[in-house]
Parts: sequence; structure tokens; C-alpha cells
Amino acid sequence: MNPASEQLSLLAIDEPAHQPATDAVRLLLFNAQHASPDRSRRQAAWIAGREGADIAVFTEVSSTQGGDALVTALTERGYAAVIAPQPSTPDYRTVIACRTSAVRTVPSPVTVTPHRAPAARVTVGGYDIGVLGLYVPSRGPKDQRNVAKRAFQEAVTESLPRLLAAFPDMPVIVAGDLNVIERGHQPPHKVFGDWEYDFYDSFQAAGLTDAFRHLHPDEVTHSWFGRSGNGFRFDHLFVSTPHAERILACDYHQEAREVGLTDHAVMTLRLGLPSTTGEQGEAPGTGAG
Repeated sequence: MNPASEQLSLLAIDEPAHQPATDAVRLLLFNAQHASPDRSRRQAAWIAGREGADIAVFTEVSSTQGGDALVTALTERGYAAVIAPQPSTPDYRTVIACRTSAVRTVPSPVTVTPHRAPAARVTVGGYDIGVLGLYVPSRGPKDQRNVAKRAFQEAVTESLPRLLAAFPDMPVIVAGDLNVIERGHQPPHKVFGDWEYDFYDSFQAAGLTDAFRHLHPDEVTHSWFGRSGNGFRFDHLFVSTPHAERILACDYHQEAREVGLTDHAVMTLRLGLPSTTGEQGEAPGTGAG
């Protein structure tokens, strides 16, 4: 794979609409819905206007012209680093864009279709953060029902302990469209099997906390709606459990879906960072040599 396709960092044509925060991680999760080039550019413009989108994780990005247009538009609108893995054969991919250039691409811990699971180390306010983006395949055509989905989910489950080990003692955020729902989801959906609920449970078992549920344990909300109008909470944000108490906000927003930019709700996360050098050890670079 061409390293240039792994991370595209270009001189921004426009001044960024917002400067990245230094006291908190501000992340936005957006399903691109395999948009056309024109809609991809409108998506990039909308996201660049969001103050809380210092790190933007995009799922369901096409591997063709629409996805390429999204990557280009993001760099033009002030995103200094865009990690956009290109699959060897046509498939959807996941993209991570950051307003800061203090980003290092790390090998994906997911061994199956890793272009759906890029990973990065991002420095925010002097602190390193691990980020993994995920786009789980849908159930697939009748002749291959759940084959790709199950293989990817199993690979993700197997990779989570390695992911946390690769970012020791630092916050880790996993953001993505998992195409599964939690146990006890309202309304219930009988189409999901135990193996799909087990996949959702595997994040907690590995040491990751559902950020939305941490703050809103009983709230019923949805990020995608079927043709019948039934809602599904498919899009999820997880934070490494030792850092869950730093979750300041995590919410779903329907505006972009309602105006046709995407068919999913947008998720946002704000994760606090140590405010003093004495909290959780000294700030990076302040200790003795």
C-alpha cells in the first residue's frame, strides 16, 4: 500500500474555522454514507464549522472519487492531518482527520480489512491520545449473509487488548459505526443474534466504557432509522475505562441527518485532560532529563 495514501497532509488552502483545544479532546463521529464528490465537499464544510470537531472520524467513506473529494476538502478546510487508508479492492473505509499536525499514524491492530480500522496517536495539550476508527460491515447480500461482518467483528474483538496495550497509561478512544445495538435496546430488534450483542459487550470486557451510556445510562436515542421509522443506536464512542471519569460530554445530534448530509446522527465527545502538572503525574516534557 502506498504510504502516501495512508496519511495525506497538505498545506491548507483555507484558514481553519476553529483552533484545536488544548484542555480537552474534542471528537466528532460522522457517517459519510458513501457520498458523491459534491456532497463530500459539503460534509467537509459543515464539519469544519463545528467547534467540537478537532478530531473527526468518518465511517462509510467510499474508496473512489467521493472519498477522495472528502479527503481533499478536509485538508483545504484546515485539517492538517488526514489518515485515509485506501483498500486494495473497492470497499468502504474509515478516515481520521485532525486539526493538529501532531498526529502519528500507527498500524491498525485489526487484521481483517484494516482500511476500515485506522489508528492514530494524537497529541492534545501536550498529552498523547490513542484513537481507533471503526466501520463494521453491514449484514451483506443473502449469499454472503454476515460473513464479512462476523469476520471483522471477531478481528476487532481480538485486537482490543492489543490496542490498549499499544497506548499504555493514556486515554484511548474508539469511535465508529458498529452496525450492532446494545442489549436492552429500545425498541428491541429481533434480527440481531447473540454474537452481535457479544461484540458490543466485548468493548467493556476489554476495558473500554461506552461514553454515551456513562453519562446517559437510561436515555433512549437513535443514530439511524430504518424505512419503517424504527430507530437503531448503531454509532458508538468508547473511552478507556480508567479515563472514563474524564468524559465531560457525549451526545447525538440529528441536524446533519435532517438536512440530508448523511443518514446517521452525528456523535460528539469531549474528554477532559489533566489541568495541572501535578495531576496524574507531571505534564510531558516537564520532568527531569
